Amino acid sequence: MPNRTPLEIDPQAIYNYVYFHMIPAPRTIFREVVRLEPAQAISFSSKGTEAAFWWQPRFQPQHARSLEPLKARFLELVQQAVERELTTEHVGSFLSGGTDSSTVAGMLCKVTGRPAQTFSIGFDAAGYDEMSYARIAARHFGTDQHEYYVTPDDLVRSIPDVAAHYDQPFGNSSALPGYYCAMRARQSGIERLLAGDGGDELFGGNSRYARQKVFELYTMLPQGLRTGVLEPFLLGQDWPRRVPLLKKGASYVEQARIPMPERMETYNLLDRFGAGVVFTDRFLERVAADEPKNLQRDIYARVQGAALIDRMLAYDWRFTLADNDLPKVTGTTRLAGEKVGFPLLDDDLLDFSMQLAPSLKVRRLTLRYFFKEALKGFLPDEIIRKRKHGFGLPFGPWLVRHAPLRELAQGALDQLAQRGLIRPDLAQELFSVRLREHAGYFGEMIWILMMLERWLQKKAPAYSV
Repeated sequence: MPNRTPLEIDPQAIYNYVYFHMIPAPRTIFREVVRLEPAQAISFSSKGTEAAFWWQPRFQPQHARSLEPLKARFLELVQQAVERELTTEHVGSFLSGGTDSSTVAGMLCKVTGRPAQTFSIGFDAAGYDEMSYARIAARHFGTDQHEYYVTPDDLVRSIPDVAAHYDQPFGNSSALPGYYCAMRARQSGIERLLAGDGGDELFGGNSRYARQKVFELYTMLPQGLRTGVLEPFLLGQDWPRRVPLLKKGASYVEQARIPMPERMETYNLLDRFGAGVVFTDRFLERVAADEPKNLQRDIYARVQGAALIDRMLAYDWRFTLADNDLPKVTGTTRLAGEKVGFPLLDDDLLDFSMQLAPSLKVRRLTLRYFFKEALKGFLPDEIIRKRKHGFGLPFGPWLVRHAPLRELAQGALDQLAQRGLIRPDLAQELFSVRLREHAGYFGEMIWILMMLERWLQKKAPAYSV
């Protein structure tokens, strides 16, 4: 057979990866390859091929007089969703200690009538370890709990394998904890793991939903007041920024003026650094820097006539779930030899969530109001009250104190610079300056660049700009 010509790496896909920490559909890492977007189907005919959506979100909120019937229906749907995932007797559950994974684990105990096998990951790092909440849930439901503490040495050993496992660069740092959790399940004889992904995105659990409601209040003020009084006063002169209260007001107005969905991306790492600080001029000549934002606007615009909260949820179904969290979990469980199910993304639960009033998802500034109300008496009170965390990875703090991990990361960024992709002085700035300022935040930039290089080393070692 003739040798097949290697596929060409797409610089635009690399740019999009650093912006999103993954490559959203329809683009892929290869210039000649595109993929279907979520909920698309492709048809073939004599006229060629055509991709079309077979499903689009349709929010039709019903305003119920009483929550009790809704609560009962919700719990029934969750139970049915877990039951549908019991395709083998050897089923276990991730358990981070958050409301989603605790709900799934508790319902697994209920439907099987025996202690569920639950698997949790911890970190020996201040502010990152959530094992105490996982133990609360395990005790409450009487699960057979399995725990493992991930170490920096684990990362050094597994980063190359996890990075190379994906068919294109993937930069979600919680993939590594998920991988170790799935490996422990496999070693315990589990064949299928249930994950809690989807609860936040169906029922309003991310903090940015409440934050954007606050900013949206500004757009409701009369335009004359906004553009004729507040903005000239707070933004048109320097002295208000020297008064603490007025400085906060100016910051609020600055962010509130940004239209959606750009306003949700004001903390984007690539925007904060600046593309010209991260990438070489040669690389930037080959990409359209506005493509990520244009894609975000397109996705946000697809849901018309819905409330702010529902539009943000639909936006996250695409970027947070379909392109990020679900590939993270399915990819790392597959690498560990496991299968995975997502009960909280059951079709019936999705339909139920689209009929739920937005004010029940985020009530004033209370996240997941209905979700938590419905689970009172089922979940421990400590878990209902806790702040969301999950399997966050203390990569940045570990970089500061673990020499082999730092060496691995520095080597990766140096190699990216040799490829002509990132500026040579970027690594120096990140490791010498930025990590000292905020190890957690800037460590994320190091992570996504490191995972890009590890993928290139395995899949496209000769690539250069």
